[in-house]
Amino acid sequence: MWETVNRTARAWLLCAGVYGFFAVALGAFAAHGLESTLDATRLGWIETGARYQALHALALIGVALLQARGGSRLVRPVAVAGAGFAVGGLLFPGGLYLAAVLGWTFLIPVVPVGGGAFLIGWLALIWAALGRGS
Repeated sequence: MWETVNRTARAWLLCAGVYGFFAVALGAFAAHGLESTLDATRLGWIETGARYQALHALALIGVALLQARGGSRLVRPVAVAGAGFAVGGLLFPGGLYLAAVLGWTFLIPVVPVGGGAFLIGWLALIWAALGRGS
């Protein structure tokens, strides 16, 4: 079982690294490369997406640590939290990035779905803290 947990922890850590990388890269690109191309609204979308993606990259590091060291009682709620943060980290900022840079505003409706996934992730951590993981 621990081998599987540690493999899962590494997967969450990989996801955290990818999300952290994209948050910094796209945030910097918008601030220094797109400020003369995009209007303030679209730059704001990228800034918001990068902020939420960076925050949840850090949350995924916490998920990786909990998955690796939390014990069997935490496996299920921590996995749900990781899934919520991972799905949210794709849909929420991804929808904003694509709408801002490519003009794909038809993707704006996926942004709140990503926000809902973030909320599920945070609720799962509350579940873990309350000891409801078994």
